[in-house]
Amino acid sequence: MKTNDVIIQFTAKIVFFIIFFFSIHIFMAGHYTPGGGFVGGLLTSSAIVLLVLAYDLNTVRTVLPINYIHLIATGLLLALGTAAFPMFIGKPFFTHFFDYFTLPLIGKTSLHTAMLFDAGVYLVVVGVTMTIIQRIGEDD
Repeated sequence: MKTNDVIIQFTAKIVFFIIFFFSIHIFMAGHYTPGGGFVGGLLTSSAIVLLVLAYDLNTVRTVLPINYIHLIATGLLLALGTAAFPMFIGKPFFTHFFDYFTLPLIGKTSLHTAMLFDAGVYLVVVGVTMTIIQRIGEDD
């Protein structure tokens, strides 16, 4: 029997975006302060799990048609590619590169290859945690 959870569903929609944007903030701040891809990925997964709890697994799959196995593979390729790229230009594995750029609306900022590695970790963490949650939550 499905109950009418209008208040929980409405609140979950709002809180989902709060958690998701906070996870993006934690991801972006991870180079200079605690955080990064792992913590940001866990926060994003928790936001999606909140939607699963408020609605159900099939509704969330319809709204977010993401193949989490492909997300894991993409994240692994991005992280491994970022770590291995320096070897092709004669540098040690995991060599970090950065430079300063002037971006519109942001101004002068530094961009790091560590951010690409963190993006790979972020995708892997979201993919793995959501795959686990989906497998546990399936009604087979």
